[in-house]
Amino acid sequence: MSEILIRNGTIVAMDRAHGATPFAADILIEGTEIRSIGSGLAARPDAQIIEARGKLVLPGLVNAHTHSSETFLRGRYERMPLELWLLYAYSLLMNDPIGERLLYLRSLLLAMESLRNGVTTLCDDFFDPPRHDLDRLATVFRAYDDAGIRANVSSAAMNVHTLDALPFVRDIMPSAMQDLLDFGPPMSAGAYADYCRAAFSSLHGMSGRLQFMIAPSAPQRCTPDLMAACMELAVERHVPFHTHVLETKTQAVTGLVHHGRSLIAYMHDLGLLKRNTTIAHSVWVSDKDIELMGEAGVSVAHNAVSNLKLGAGIAPIRRLLDAGVTIGLGTDGVSSNDTSRIFDVMRVAGLVHSAAGPDYEKWLRADEILTMATIGGAKTAMLEQVTGSLEVGKSADLLVLDMRNYPFVPLNDVAKHLVYSENGSSVEAVMVAGRIVMQGGRLTTVDEQAVFDEISELVPAYLAEHAELERRNAIFEPVLAEVHRMATAMDISLNRYQGDAV
Repeated sequence: MSEILIRNGTIVAMDRAHGATPFAADILIEGTEIRSIGSGLAARPDAQIIEARGKLVLPGLVNAHTHSSETFLRGRYERMPLELWLLYAYSLLMNDPIGERLLYLRSLLLAMESLRNGVTTLCDDFFDPPRHDLDRLATVFRAYDDAGIRANVSSAAMNVHTLDALPFVRDIMPSAMQDLLDFGPPMSAGAYADYCRAAFSSLHGMSGRLQFMIAPSAPQRCTPDLMAACMELAVERHVPFHTHVLETKTQAVTGLVHHGRSLIAYMHDLGLLKRNTTIAHSVWVSDKDIELMGEAGVSVAHNAVSNLKLGAGIAPIRRLLDAGVTIGLGTDGVSSNDTSRIFDVMRVAGLVHSAAGPDYEKWLRADEILTMATIGGAKTAMLEQVTGSLEVGKSADLLVLDMRNYPFVPLNDVAKHLVYSENGSSVEAVMVAGRIVMQGGRLTTVDEQAVFDEISELVPAYLAEHAELERRNAIFEPVLAEVHRMATAMDISLNRYQGDAV
């Protein structure tokens, strides 16, 4: 079994003993795991030595929530709230599914950008209508396997008609327009459960790095029996029940209009708040919602950049932390964020929460944000026993950063430099499960230029088709704009000032 010795590094372990406090040490890696951390460690004569003096060694970052289905839509939209943006990025009128080669390339491109910028684990909730296909899921798994990244992967499940997952729309959309949206019979809970079992049987655990997770899209988009089947499988297989809840005020209104209570209370009443529950966004939650979430031990993937770009709001992260909710950081898809860099999310999270309320003693600290980006993110993925911190017996998922670089010169406080100064430019090497996947500014698993060349050749035709799809779907924009206007005009109480993120 091969050995790698990282010698004389400055370690930020993010474990219980050290947290974000740096210390000098060596790290001995055997095979896929960390074998020892300490001073003056000895390795076999044939071990690979990485001299790390002047280098920072950090656990690999975890992207707790993203969508690879948006990878080719980077830089395409702005000035759209979620409900309008969804119309174009996830169109109501659809083309045929993206071709298998492009499906592979868009997943591979996301993995490549992630690894280059220090993300060693991502949770990909990709969208692949009109049905769930095991072969297409396998294509995404293959892309991540080829890149060498660690990932939780699923295709979002929903079986409630789009128009029934929004408030007001059935009343204001002309019937002729509604008739255009015939998606056929909805998927049954049993059919999705069968698909998930097949995915667990054939793909889960691939290469020891790739897992299938359960991803019901949102409580307003799924029937109770589908969500119950999803939770049963998530608990049985010890994987996340990964969903979207209360991203926008429109969704807050949806819970009140359709269920007479918040969507968190609705989930609680259905028995869907558990340790397995990972909630993307959690912006429009009330004090009671937060209490229920804390009692259940759920996790939240905080998408600070995406929430700002789509005008969704600022999640109450300090209140969630105080209630005992685990927080990870997510980029969301690169169409609502435009990068897959968790370093960007870290910086924005540090800044936006300082602007959200006057009580500066409750503003987020750099070490808290760093925790969200590492071990917190691993917990949201239910992988905290595997990754997220540098500890003996854990997988060797780590970054080596050069501290003789602008973000660290002069050096003051490592955690603050990582959160407020670093942007990925100092990442010198990346390791996943003991394998060096990026070194010296070059990915070792993928020919990046060949991938760029193929994307440049194939994607323009796809984007031209997508532009035509956008034109077809534009007929629905006035209705969805009115839904957004009506929802934002409603006076709802969250028992707190909504913009107060602390």
